[in-house]
Amino acid sequence: MGEVVRAPVALQCGALKEEWLPFTIKLVNSQEDLDKAVQIRHEAYARHLPEFAQTLLRAEGADHEPGVVVLLAESKLDGSPLGTMRIQSNRFRPLTLEQSVTLPAPFCNATLAEATRLGVTQEAAGRLVKTALFKSFFLYCHMVGVDYMVIAGRAPIDRQYQRLMFSDVFPGQGFVPLKHAGDLPHRIMSFEVETAEQRWFVAHHPLYQFVFQTIHQDIALPPYGNAEASANAAEWPTMGMTTRFATQ
Repeated sequence: MGEVVRAPVALQCGALKEEWLPFTIKLVNSQEDLDKAVQIRHEAYARHLPEFAQTLLRAEGADHEPGVVVLLAESKLDGSPLGTMRIQSNRFRPLTLEQSVTLPAPFCNATLAEATRLGVTQEAAGRLVKTALFKSFFLYCHMVGVDYMVIAGRAPIDRQYQRLMFSDVFPGQGFVPLKHAGDLPHRIMSFEVETAEQRWFVAHHPLYQFVFQTIHQDIALPPYGNAEASANAAEWPTMGMTTRFATQ
């Protein structure tokens, strides 16, 4: 095996910069927050899957389950919802996609987190919102000790995750229907958290600086009132983000 090429640690080399976003990202912590997340979730799905979107008019049971958090991006201008993502770890129960597939051996004893119900605004900021939600997903997983981030993407959304260097969980198998997604075919992919910075650095990934070398104080994590996250907060590396603890 060749020599391991390691990425420079931004905090040690002083390469960090600070950047402000036109929106904030936080974890849902109230009924009002959840209502906003449900609103943008439904609007996003209605553009591409109008029939399935009718099942997303209200919050789902999964939004309230242990091991689940919901991200919400809100406009700084008027507080309107711009994006959302639900994250479920397998600490309390198997991932939702495991209703439809059996994950291979490398994932059986690993801590996993699945992102579902991703939805972003159709406005110009949508692309940036989606990128910031991915950074939030990654930082949250790093904080709580997740080994692999897991997603299920339908075509052509799966290509976005491929560009983020997610790998196929079932190489060569293609798309599989998922029960929790109306039996629509999805490509199941994973992303190893521990090696992320090194892999992106070696690959000269265009988002490396955004994720690892930029402080986004508008990404307000960890949440207050979330025992799973708070228990690990002291061990959270900054990873290009200044931790901001909110108070009630």
